[in-house]
Formats: sequence, C-alpha cells, structure tokens
Amino acid sequence: MRNVPRVVWALAAGRFVSSMSAFLMLFLTLYLTGPRELPVAGAGLVAGASGVGLLLGNFTGGRWGDRHGHRRVLLVASTVAGLGVVSVPWLPVWALVLGLPAFSYLSATAGVSTGALVALAVPRGDRRTSVAIGRAASNAGFVIGPPLGALVVAHSWPALFVLDGALTVLVALAVRTVLPRDEPAGAVDGPSGLWGALRGDRALMTLLTGVVLVDLVYRQLYTTLPVHLRDEGQPVVLYTTLIALGSGLILVLEVPVALALRRRSSYPIIAAGYALVGVGTAMFGLPVSVLSAGLAMVVLTAGEILYKTTATAHVLDAAPDHLVGQYQGLYTGASTSGSLLAGPVGGIVYAVAPAALWPLCGVLCVVAAGLVLSSARRSPVATP
Repeated sequence: MRNVPRVVWALAAGRFVSSMSAFLMLFLTLYLTGPRELPVAGAGLVAGASGVGLLLGNFTGGRWGDRHGHRRVLLVASTVAGLGVVSVPWLPVWALVLGLPAFSYLSATAGVSTGALVALAVPRGDRRTSVAIGRAASNAGFVIGPPLGALVVAHSWPALFVLDGALTVLVALAVRTVLPRDEPAGAVDGPSGLWGALRGDRALMTLLTGVVLVDLVYRQLYTTLPVHLRDEGQPVVLYTTLIALGSGLILVLEVPVALALRRRSSYPIIAAGYALVGVGTAMFGLPVSVLSAGLAMVVLTAGEILYKTTATAHVLDAAPDHLVGQYQGLYTGASTSGSLLAGPVGGIVYAVAPAALWPLCGVLCVVAAGLVLSSARRSPVATP
C-alpha cells in the first residue's frame, strides 16, 4: 500500500465525494414525478434517455481521453457535467430531455478517464490494488450518500442538485494539481487502433460477454430482489440490511483480498467470482428467512469482491498504452449494458415465472464462468 501513487489516492478521494453526492442518479425519478409532476411513464422515459447517455459515454468516452489526454478530458467533462447538474432545477422539461443524456455522457466520459489515469499511474500487473482502492472509496460514498440526500431533499429539491453539481466541479478542481500533465497519444485507427487490437484478442471479447451476463444477474439486487422479498412477506428493513451488509463486506475485505491475490492468474479468480455470484443469487430462491437471505448476500458479495476488481484490472492490463481509455470504456460499457438489461429482463422473467428467476440467474453465471475459462485458453498472453 505504501507504493500506491499519490494520484491513485487523490482520485479515490474524488470518487468517494462523487459517489456520496450522486444525487441525480438516486433521486431523478422521484424528482420528475414529484416537483416536476411528470407521469411515471414519462419520468421513466427521461431516466431511460439519461441511461442511454451513460452507456454511450462509457463505450465512446475513452477515445476522447486517448486522443486529447485523460487529464484534460477529466477536468473539462467533470466541470461541464457539474454545471449542467446545477442547472437542473431551472431547466424546462424539454431541456431536461435533451440535457440529462448529455450530462450523463460527460459524467461517464470523466469516469472513464479517471479509470485510465489510475491504470496509467501503476505498471501492468500491479493494477488490482489501485482498482480496489477506488472501488472501496466509491462504495463508502454510496453508503453515506442516500441518507445524506434524504436530509437535503427534506429541506430543498434545488439544493440537492446544486450540491451534486457543485461538488463535482470542486472535486475536479481539487484533483487538478496532482494529475499528471499527460500529452495526448492521439487516437489510432487501422491495425493499431481499438478494433485492430480487439481482433487480435478475441479472448478479451469473450470475457466482456461474461461481464454483461454477470452484471445482468448482479443488478437483480436492485430490481427484482426487493420485490421478491416483499412478496415473501419480508419487511423493507431486511432488504436495506442486506444491501448494507454487502457494502460493509466490500469496504472491509476488497482491498485486502486484492493485495493477497494480486500475483495470481486473473482467469480462475474471475471465474470463481462469477460462480459465487450465481450461487448467491440462486440462494434467494430458497424459502426466505433472515438467515438464508443473509447467507445468500455473503456468498454473492464474496463473488463480487473476487471478480469486479480482478476483471477491471485484467482489461486494463490487456490495453496498449494508447488505448487504455477505450479499454476502460469497454469494460465499463459492458457492465453498464448488463445493468440496463437487469430491470427489463429480470422483471419479465419474474412476472412470468417468479420461482424460475433465481436458478436461471445461477445458470447464467455458470455460463459466464465457463466463458472466462474458455477465454483463458485463447488468450494470446498469460495475464498475471
């Protein structure tokens, strides 16, 4: 830990503050159906458009950093996005429909450049610890953020968005002094560009397919699981306790686990993580009790701790230096794709056959684990 560069700690601190103040993501639907008086369907469309902007930013935002420099892109995208969020309470609805996807795109682009800067600050093979530090900081922020946001909402809706946007801008200004003054490498097309690199590494594309499947399953925590627990007669407090349990385990264990496993091959760790997520999710199909639900959450979280950090670092280690931002975006985009599919896919399956959802999730994770192990055999190089 002593060898972790200063820029990694600074960006982790920034992620903590940003996650703590991510009120737009947490409260957007409530805001649109409340003070803005939109119907639920209309609010869902606006929120969905914002999600599309986030997805596009993850997949394409890395190119801006690779071309123009990640420091520059992070500072510009964060500042503009933050100022946009500050303006939300005063924008007419038609402007929100246009503006929110743009703000989400810029936020995702800034996030991709943040990940690229963390990766470039350390040598290949040593990135798992840095990724774990950033994830722990982000999880800590999300533990504090929801209750803090609820307190602000009780006082003022406009204050919620002003605080969110202002802190985004302040974080960018605070980390500016420690960021390396990178020179843009220039986006490369042809054989040395992104698609040329991916054509030469089909194992990575197989692994990313597994990321989509597992994140589709993992995000059932926030879509169908609360409905399932309610339908089983459980109080809301059980659901909130499970989420808090998972967050607490991640905060305590993710960095030590990353340090302990940092020299081991990534493929079996990722595959084991996927399998544990599947087992934990399938366990929610057992007769629900505090004990069974708590044990399921522990198993699922163990899988998350194993795969999230390791898979992220694996993709970054596979990236040529001039494509780190775009590789970071590929991983984040694959994860976001799974998250966006989780609600509609899980909701449809749960509505048609509630008991089938949980074992089906387990099967999907086993398939994803198999994809990872098959990609290991096709990998052009051994990844530590």
